[in-house]
Amino acid sequence: MSRVKNGIVAGLTATVIVAAVEAINMYVLKMFTPFPLIVAKMFGMPGNAAAGWALHILFGIVVLGGLFGLLYDRLPTKVAMAKGIAFAVGAWVVLMIYATMIVPDQRIIPSGGFEGLAWMLVTHAIYGAVLGSTFERLLKREKAHIHPMGAAPAH
Repeated sequence: MSRVKNGIVAGLTATVIVAAVEAINMYVLKMFTPFPLIVAKMFGMPGNAAAGWALHILFGIVVLGGLFGLLYDRLPTKVAMAKGIAFAVGAWVVLMIYATMIVPDQRIIPSGGFEGLAWMLVTHAIYGAVLGSTFERLLKREKAHIHPMGAAPAH
């Protein structure tokens, strides 16, 4: 499987986990502004939770997952989970720059201060941890399939 495909599969896994965490926040806890509503607002559809969920899932799987697969070898550290967290926190930083410097008048970042920003950072870190560890497992499975244990590589 290609690195991009592995990234997309890892992105799917990470997105499902984070979507479950966000759904608990959105429908049960109601502690923080739901990220799907923030995403919908970023794309000019304030209040449209369905569009926010669709975009959140699309970005998590295809865009960030595929990009992670492409950048994996260039990311700092040799620990896959740390690579994933660094990548996802980097995505959070880009989101913060976009929301505060490029379109600050749209008020994308929820009011409520630090807690909402911290929640988004935590969910991005969870996404990254799952992304990195899943990607590593896929790479290991791929290598084991290509070179079964004890077998010499074909010449």
